[in-house]
Amino acid sequence: MPGEDIEQSNNELSAAGSDFRCGYVAIIGRPNVGKSTLLNQLLGQKISITAHKPQTTRHRVLGIKSTYNSQIIFVDTPGIHGDKKSALNGYMNRAATSSILDVDVVLFVVDELKWVEQDEYVLKKLSQTSAPVILVINKLDNIKNKEKLLPHMSRLTMQYSFAQLIPVSARNGDGTEELEKAIIHLLPQSPPFFPLDQVTDRSERFMAAEFIREKLMRSLGEEVPYALTVEIEKFEDLENLKRIHAVIWVSRDSQKGIIIGKQGRQLKSIGELARKDMEQAFGCKVFLQLWVKVKEGWSDDERALRTLGYHDD
Repeated sequence: MPGEDIEQSNNELSAAGSDFRCGYVAIIGRPNVGKSTLLNQLLGQKISITAHKPQTTRHRVLGIKSTYNSQIIFVDTPGIHGDKKSALNGYMNRAATSSILDVDVVLFVVDELKWVEQDEYVLKKLSQTSAPVILVINKLDNIKNKEKLLPHMSRLTMQYSFAQLIPVSARNGDGTEELEKAIIHLLPQSPPFFPLDQVTDRSERFMAAEFIREKLMRSLGEEVPYALTVEIEKFEDLENLKRIHAVIWVSRDSQKGIIIGKQGRQLKSIGELARKDMEQAFGCKVFLQLWVKVKEGWSDDERALRTLGYHDD
């Protein structure tokens, strides 16, 4: 799934020589500030799923952007939050906070003109890193009175010794070019760690499960999405066709009925939307079958979490 900017020849890479920069960049912040949307915008394609619900991202996902003189390895993380309500929440917090320990740059993403207790909680975690931190003020397009932005930025400079403060709109791309330049400037000189046409470390099997979960997050009410997960039981890679069988696990029988919907319409709609995303991402036809099953208490069972793919990397 290479983008235009990574279709560079070996000669161009050689020409960059010792000026080539490469490194890891962690994207952190409280839930629902737009971290995954920002990653997708910076990459120019969809790697992380998004929804207007907190904690949509549950796993660390690498997004790799290569140009003729740089390779930025973005680490998208779950939202950091102070309340450990379940084993799943504990797993997500560990995945996010451990990501800042061994990276070259940290992007701390905040929401518009807001600064809340959860932002303070994330800020305290930054004491664990020696990497430069860029504060990214996201959702610039939602700020009606731009005159309030400069005083807000001035207040934020008092919170931490940030390398830079950069306002952006992850949704429409405003400010992301400046952000990318700032990141590259902070990266060490190094040859690329990944092939120039690779855009993620995650498998197509993982991406298929995430596409399904995204459609569930977007289609269902407030509570049900947090009580479900998706497991790929079968992934056949045939010529010009991928045959995928997936199970949607829920915690209670009542949730099963909500997902299936009247005469199976809800489940059919979710499957069709997920299949379209898969076909666009994988570049071939996809045959997708979905089942909904009940596994009581899966989100608070460490063993169940591991069998469903929630294990610390």
